[in-house]
Amino acid sequence: MAAYDYDLFVIGGGSGGVRAARVAAALGKRVAIAEEYRFGGTCVIRGCVPKKLYVYASQFPEHFADAAGYGWTVPEASFDWPTLVANKDKEIARLEAIYKKNVEGSGGETFHSRAVLVDTHSIYLVAEDRTVSADQILIATGGRPAPHPALPGHEYCIFSNEAFDLKELPKTIMIEGGGYIAVEFANIFHGLGVDTTLVYRGQEILSRFDMDLRRSLHETMERKGIRILCHAVSESVRKTPEGRLDVLLSSGQTLTVDQVMLAIGRLPNTENMGLEGVGLELSKTGAIVVDKHSRTNVDNIWAIGDVTHRVQLTPVAIHEAMCFVETAFKDNPTAPDHDTIPTAVFSQPEIGTVGLSEDDAIERYADVEIYRASFRPMRHTLSGRDEKMLIKLVVDGASRKVIGAHILGPDAGEMAQLLGIPVKAGLTKEDFDRTMAVHPTAAEELVTMYKPTYRVKNGERV
Repeated sequence: MAAYDYDLFVIGGGSGGVRAARVAAALGKRVAIAEEYRFGGTCVIRGCVPKKLYVYASQFPEHFADAAGYGWTVPEASFDWPTLVANKDKEIARLEAIYKKNVEGSGGETFHSRAVLVDTHSIYLVAEDRTVSADQILIATGGRPAPHPALPGHEYCIFSNEAFDLKELPKTIMIEGGGYIAVEFANIFHGLGVDTTLVYRGQEILSRFDMDLRRSLHETMERKGIRILCHAVSESVRKTPEGRLDVLLSSGQTLTVDQVMLAIGRLPNTENMGLEGVGLELSKTGAIVVDKHSRTNVDNIWAIGDVTHRVQLTPVAIHEAMCFVETAFKDNPTAPDHDTIPTAVFSQPEIGTVGLSEDDAIERYADVEIYRASFRPMRHTLSGRDEKMLIKLVVDGASRKVIGAHILGPDAGEMAQLLGIPVKAGLTKEDFDRTMAVHPTAAEELVTMYKPTYRVKNGERV
């Protein structure tokens, strides 16, 4: 057997790569991990974590306004963007140190360096100017915002990465895109007092979510004051003499704003890593092609997370990492389970969802029951806020299984995590019905909707 420096070398220090390195090292394997930027990856450094902190910050104006209905007199508030950015940076630095420490504490070795494959068992560490060898190699380099080089004036645009660290908060912003990143940032900037316009090429925002939630969120965002322009794309961005940006849309409109943010998808980080040189198969988008066990076409090289373009969610990358360790080092081949994944959009109000949308269920099942409740949550009664909550269950009429659960409203993300358990377990509507309600809560609607709102049989609503 060939002698290698490491049993496992991980390229990429995000959530998936760090988990794989830490767990493998804890098993006694000789492990090293290389990260060229900051440990923690997209989620911790420039994604989920800072975004959620900014979501919290952007919610305070509504909290202040709602307080009056409950007897509170709140003095006129002011917001300081540099304070938010500085406090965010402190928290991110703390988490980054923990990620690195967790690997080293488990016995793994960390490198702050770009890593390039020399051959199927050799990795060149650029910052170290040396080559190391490994029996198994795991690529977990994640992704990045997709650029738009064909857009005239694209050099004036920012992406989600830059949005966290702007020198000053703009007075106006245009965000292009209709996915969860675009929608979340539209709500964040609006909540922080920025005049916000969302531009999306499709007919409705959040294309992969249930249509009821998409429409309801769209309407609520517009009532709050966010301008949403569907069926439109930017055709050019021009800088004005005053330093602002003129954006010409395909609809013929011109928007003049302080910032343009592009949120039009993400690309895998696979360039200039030596992947082609070792014969690694890539998809048309540059993603690493893997089998069900995350193994590439090269026997000892694996890939997990966003770089594979399967499901781009942090918990999925972590799950794939755990399955990789089981397969590669425990002689227990385990394929990641990508079915029925709970997810959330931290818009205002939030979306929480798990399972099939109504439209997807109708395509798969001959008999579908829809249970739907729309109401003003109790927290808005005294505040007078005119904002409704939507709770929806999708049921297979034949098996009685709850195959989809969708929520729009406060704490929807928290509810989606809990709903993921019964939906994943295949529980029936009767299981929901015989579960006692917690009163008074918004979530009690999940177990008190006894009669279907309507049914769809063979594609026809009855």
